[in-house]
Amino acid sequence: MKSGEQETVDFGYQQVPRADKAQRVRAVFDSVATRYDLMNDLMSGGAHRLWKQFTLSLTGLKVGGRALDVAGGTGDLSVGLARQVGQSGLVVLTDINAAMLNAGRDRLIDAGLVGNVRCAQANAECLPFADGSFDCVTIGFGLRNVTDKARALASMHRVLKVGGQLLVLEFSRPANATLASLYDSYSFRLLPLLGRAVTGDADSYRYLAESIRRHPDQETLLQMLRDAGLRECRYHNLFGGIVAVHRGYRC
Repeated sequence: MKSGEQETVDFGYQQVPRADKAQRVRAVFDSVATRYDLMNDLMSGGAHRLWKQFTLSLTGLKVGGRALDVAGGTGDLSVGLARQVGQSGLVVLTDINAAMLNAGRDRLIDAGLVGNVRCAQANAECLPFADGSFDCVTIGFGLRNVTDKARALASMHRVLKVGGQLLVLEFSRPANATLASLYDSYSFRLLPLLGRAVTGDADSYRYLAESIRRHPDQETLLQMLRDAGLRECRYHNLFGGIVAVHRGYRC
């Protein structure tokens, strides 16, 4: 990079100054926060609930455990985590976006989960928790929006206890060309139209489709987990690879 030039990063298919990405992502989620859950149901036909339940089935959490839900948004995973750790455990829901975090807090309260949960506005790249604080860390459909994914993975690894597990639920790469073609048609033609009809915001859902395509594929993300210091790393493809769950442990 030449002197005086700003380093740029992906924002969907655009290149934007690194310092601007978080603000742009925040604007996207400010725009869609009130209809976020409805759009998830419409976009996936409700399948996102199955993907999250599968992720929760992998946590290994016991009653009394401690879990961190990073970029947890409206709190779907946090609700499940809180039920797993029980009243003697603790779940911390974090998100960088205040509107999404408020929606997640409301979701937890509505579910009657108040004694064993906390909410904190936090950046995934620099989590404000001590080393070795959590038995399990989850991030569901949030990693692709992070400016520095490697730094975020390292931060999540740091706050895990020895033996603790990181679970990354994220859109990924379809396993065959036919599925990929159908998925592209849906993502770039129908999804923005659906976003405009439901939220009045087609651009945010166009960004969603682009951000998925710019996200690392399964094998690349697997290596990123290893580079962050995680061990016994592997992934599970769901829906033919449209979604994947990556997992690894702090040793």
